[in-house]
Amino acid sequence: MNKISFFNPEFFWLFLLIPSVIIWYFWKRNEQSASLKMSSTAGFQNSKSLIAKLKPGLYVFRILALSSLIIALARPRTVDISNQTKITKGIDIVMAIDVSGSMLTKDLKPNRMEALKKVAADFVQERPNDRIGLVLYASEAYTKTPVTSDKAIIIEAIKSIKYDTVLQDGTGIGMGLATAVNRLKNSKAKSRVIILLTDGVNNAGFIEPETASDIAKQYGIKVYTIGIGTNGMAESPYSYAPNGSLIFKMQKVEIDEQLLKNIARKTDGTYFRATSNDKLVQIYNSINKLETTEIEELKFYDYDEKYRGFVLFALFLVVLEFGLRNTVYRSFI
Repeated sequence: MNKISFFNPEFFWLFLLIPSVIIWYFWKRNEQSASLKMSSTAGFQNSKSLIAKLKPGLYVFRILALSSLIIALARPRTVDISNQTKITKGIDIVMAIDVSGSMLTKDLKPNRMEALKKVAADFVQERPNDRIGLVLYASEAYTKTPVTSDKAIIIEAIKSIKYDTVLQDGTGIGMGLATAVNRLKNSKAKSRVIILLTDGVNNAGFIEPETASDIAKQYGIKVYTIGIGTNGMAESPYSYAPNGSLIFKMQKVEIDEQLLKNIARKTDGTYFRATSNDKLVQIYNSINKLETTEIEELKFYDYDEKYRGFVLFALFLVVLEFGLRNTVYRSFI
């Protein structure tokens, strides 16, 4: 019964008439059969046959038929609901990540690069309906993963990020932004977003950040910029030891915040500053909430009407009562 609903439940109020019908029957029951007046019945046998005792059951059939018709009027039915989700506004996102040597600075734990990798992977997992790509840059830039809906590929690419000598050290913010724009310029998505992260100042590359941001604006691409690193001094890579390992020392952190603010403002984005692991998490959560994907959920209802069975049952009882009343219980007096 949990799956049965009623389209017209107001008809159940008709059940209030049933007691009145029963009372009326008991009041008029002696007038329902033919009678014969005699001065004395002493010479007749007083016991009734079984058929005579069952005659009041005819009225029970009528009450049951009436109850069944009331239920039929209430339209009992079961419903099977199926859902279909339709993404109406997809977003293409490219994360442009600085992989210069300064990303190994230990002001975030265990360092900026490792902290970013964990947060970025979590961000990707929370965007199941969007396509995401990955661009890495130092003095130059390259596309590590094109824009794709395969989140496993993106997460694996993020986990494999490391500092190496493939790219010449330096910070080419313009190069990273321009490469990310190039991955999105032909996208047909309703919204296109770049998340540009750096921990330094633009000191390399042949494309100026202002030029790259102008191109992003021309294509209607929004850029969220993130400056990662504490304010003041931090333990950063300084040089190589004879065995090839990096030597760290306390150095002043320099981030061109004004440049990052200008890029964000020009492209209708937002600038964030991540000075700790927790702050970095909060920033990606904020971007996740700002860039929402519209999803339309369609529900399909398949109703199976059950009133026909109650109508047929009522009809059967009426026919049964009529047949018995005019055959077995027919009065000849």
